[in-house]
Amino acid sequence: MNPFEDPDGTFYALINDQDQYSLWPRAIAVPAGWTVAHGPADRASCLEHIEASWTDLRPAGAPGT
Repeated sequence: MNPFEDPDGTFYALINDQDQYSLWPRAIAVPAGWTVAHGPADRASCLEHIEASWTDLRPAGAPGT
């Protein structure tokens, strides 16, 4: 099974320096340039955090941000 789609997995909501978010499985090391914004928690909780926090999908510093 794809660890990013595991409904029973434990995840993080990550954020990078461009204020972009990513759902990330706890079992995989957090990549360079990303930090944990929420979690570890279940997949639904992390997705809810991302949805509530990431209101502008453009990278920070993009025109119009």
